[in-house]
Amino acid sequence: MAEEKKGVFQRLKDGLFKTHQGMVSKIDQIFSGKKQIDDRLLEELEEILITSDIGVKTTQKLLDKVIEKVKRKELEDADHLKKTLQEEMFLILRQQEKPLDPATARPFVIMVIGVNGTGKTTTISKMAQKLKGQGKSVLLVAGDTFRAAAIEQLEIWGQRVGCEVIKHQSGSDPSAVVFDALKAGKARGSEIIIVDTAGRLHTKVNLMEELKKVKRVMAREIPNSPHEILLVLDATTGQNAISQAKMFDKELGVTGIALTKLDGTAKGGILIGISDELKIPIRYIGIGEKADDLREFSARDFVDAIF
Repeated sequence: MAEEKKGVFQRLKDGLFKTHQGMVSKIDQIFSGKKQIDDRLLEELEEILITSDIGVKTTQKLLDKVIEKVKRKELEDADHLKKTLQEEMFLILRQQEKPLDPATARPFVIMVIGVNGTGKTTTISKMAQKLKGQGKSVLLVAGDTFRAAAIEQLEIWGQRVGCEVIKHQSGSDPSAVVFDALKAGKARGSEIIIVDTAGRLHTKVNLMEELKKVKRVMAREIPNSPHEILLVLDATTGQNAISQAKMFDKELGVTGIALTKLDGTAKGGILIGISDELKIPIRYIGIGEKADDLREFSARDFVDAIF
């Protein structure tokens, strides 16, 4: 079991290697040959944190803690400084470490939203596989009716993981698909219904209105649903992910975030900025292609893997 845990953590470390290089290795570099923490060094540290996409506000918060400890002579060297950063990042992230709890409703309806290309459909499929593995009955809904490819992709994944997919023809009204799917889910006693929606730019008003309509249909058909509005964000977009999240949250009320493609970027620090600025629970992080590479978010594992 310990061996398995080590393997899982190693995969996380490998997945976050670019972020480690972009942040921690650079911190080591600015310290090499230096004995004390001075203003010049703090400026360089600020630049590293900002370029790791932690964001200006959150970087300032972290630096304030470091400066406070320097003044109190609690920080003497690179190791102490890294430990302090690690713990402060952990404290920020821990507040948003809240796993999804589908046992709170039956059927538990998850509405998955996000712009095109973030990995929405793949995330849905990996979630379905995880939930099926826990013995839950899962129904998938092809609510992205704009792209025939999205419907096909969900169908292929549905066959792979053994989940039924409710769909209409490409171009049909997403609300009608969702209405039929929720009816079917209730009739079949499905425990979890996961609804894919069309990827859209968060700035497109008419498309946002359509999402709101889908949400209203859900609430009408199954009171208090959707029980989760999961926003899928792509880590490689850096600060843009925060502006996307703010807009979606304002329009729809986001209840959870899945951050994908962390293995493809040095911008993993964005997760710290998202947690600090948005205060929205982080449900999942994606660190690779395999089903196991979508994992429930653990703040401790995340910071330990980076450092």
